Amino acid sequence: MKKFFYSLPSRLILSMIIGITTGCYANNYLMRIIISIEKLLGAFIFLCTPFIVIGFIAPSITKLGQKASKILGFAFILAYFSSVGTALMSMFYGFKIIPYLNISSQIVKINELPKMIFEINIPPIMNVTSALILSVIIGIAACWNKSKITIKLLEEFHKIILSIVIKIIIPILPIFISCTFCSLSYEGIITKQLSVFAIIVLLVILGQYIWLTILYTIAAVYSKKNSFNVLKYYGPAYLTALGTMSSAATLPVALECAKKSNILRKDIVDFGIPLFANIHVCGSVLTEVFFVMIVSQIYYGTLPSAKIMILFCFLLGLFAVGAPGVPGGTAIASLGLIISVIGFDNSATALIITIFALQDSFGTACNITGDGALTLILTKYAQKHKIT
Repeated sequence: MKKFFYSLPSRLILSMIIGITTGCYANNYLMRIIISIEKLLGAFIFLCTPFIVIGFIAPSITKLGQKASKILGFAFILAYFSSVGTALMSMFYGFKIIPYLNISSQIVKINELPKMIFEINIPPIMNVTSALILSVIIGIAACWNKSKITIKLLEEFHKIILSIVIKIIIPILPIFISCTFCSLSYEGIITKQLSVFAIIVLLVILGQYIWLTILYTIAAVYSKKNSFNVLKYYGPAYLTALGTMSSAATLPVALECAKKSNILRKDIVDFGIPLFANIHVCGSVLTEVFFVMIVSQIYYGTLPSAKIMILFCFLLGLFAVGAPGVPGGTAIASLGLIISVIGFDNSATALIITIFALQDSFGTACNITGDGALTLILTKYAQKHKIT
């Protein structure tokens, strides 16, 4: 029992409960302090995230050696087809269900967060996309040149980043999550906004669970392994994603969860999990497609044509690969598509962002959990092609 209460999942659940409860009763001054702490911890986590990406991906590529480019290409294909697959499923789901929903365009106003009592600006040295590209370039170039000194330095860097993750980032995550949920509770997003689109959000979450089932089933068939031996360890990562609403911020916990599975190769985990955290956003894509159709029904009284939606799904898969792993990253990255392909005006686009935010935590949790299935497929692919 003592071990349970000290475990990461229990601490994450407790932090959510404390955050939501505090947000319901907090006054203006207390919220100023909580928001300041949230922003400070968030800034630190996002400062470390590019280093985590470099520290795990680059050394993993050097370990894979000359065959790294082959497995990297396969990983991108997996992420793209997962995103397109879930987008098409969501589209089909939308055409069948949305016409029968009683959709209201009323949006409940939320409370405005007070100003922070203090603010320390800690900008990341680079964004996550830059870190990802840099990791790939350094790793592959080191393999090409057989640079023993660089490879050794990358291994040392990996150990340094791992110690930062274990000793600093994971311990402060429950505090960050508690502050985040406190802000959401104070704003009324949890108590008010969620009720407006409760049915829609529940349908989206159900769709995400269906897609996760499909992904893990495909992984099990391809790898000929019981994929539940990966999924069963993902509870802490799922809860962390719910609290942070960011794949990048959840990355340390996702790595810890994936490494507990005895059917995943550790070097593939170090390579695949950070990579997929930045290029695989199946849950967010599913949500965006469904919400685009919902908003079209609300604003224009009709759904987009099947031809437009299919084009949107395939293009969204490409944009999703480059979406930043931050709250609302997928929606932000694809605003151009929403405006140019779907034809939304500013008001409709603003509504997309608003309702996307209502379930962003669940979309992120689906993204990060789906990474485990793709990593299992990647493990089998490496084994099949004798990539050691």
